[in-house]
Amino acid sequence: MTHIIVDQDRCTGCGICVKICSSGVIGLADGTNLPQVQEENVFSCFYCGHCEAFCPSQALILNLRPEEKVLLPAGSGNISPEDMEFYIKKRRSIRYFTREPVPREKILEVLDIARYAASGANFQPVQWLVIHDPKKVRKIAELTMEWMKTLLNTDHPMSGYVPILISAWEQGIDVICQGAPHLLFAHIPEESPIAPVDAIIALTHFDIAAPAFGIGTCWAGFVAAATMFYEPLQKELNLPEGRKIAHAMMFGNPQHKVYGIPRRKPLEVTWQ
Repeated sequence: MTHIIVDQDRCTGCGICVKICSSGVIGLADGTNLPQVQEENVFSCFYCGHCEAFCPSQALILNLRPEEKVLLPAGSGNISPEDMEFYIKKRRSIRYFTREPVPREKILEVLDIARYAASGANFQPVQWLVIHDPKKVRKIAELTMEWMKTLLNTDHPMSGYVPILISAWEQGIDVICQGAPHLLFAHIPEESPIAPVDAIIALTHFDIAAPAFGIGTCWAGFVAAATMFYEPLQKELNLPEGRKIAHAMMFGNPQHKVYGIPRRKPLEVTWQ
């Protein structure tokens, strides 16, 4: 099977695909000057798609589900530096949500963006678990609080802080999931040393893309910590064998809009 599909009428033989190839498996064929991958190099390909993405004449397509090829219209995705600056700076951790659920179709749209996040060697190890039912979100919050209570009077770093959380919880304040209607878990292979970083990158993509869809997010650190140590919560999530939670994020429709940008610590940069 041909590893890359080349439109000979479009290809100019510029060689950019050869230069840009992350694994160095593309060469130009003698005589035709068309890009090709020798059979002995096929298994070295990361399937990153750089060759396809950087081809100025769009003459080349990686032979990986080519029927799903989406054309990139001219000028699409271009964002001015000013717009990007304000969009990113406006991003807030949302802790007040409406009761209206986020439609599954909209969640899938944002996750479809997140699957394009960078990953080591283009391994793409991240899979998703969406807790869409608010009752199940509440159950996960309760199990997280159960785990927190096991930390009382221990040498755990959170031990001194836990009583405050327990007290708030017992007063009816959801300090775990902030009343969010939905939870998102990124899960990864248990034995992969680089997958945790890939998961954080992918979740960050979701976090940044979500406001464009009217979705508010907040990193669910307490829940993520509990999934690492509390077996009842692990059983509740029921991941496939060999998978583990990397991190979690609460999300939903925000009650309030953002109207300003607060200050942050001054930028500190060291140049060498």
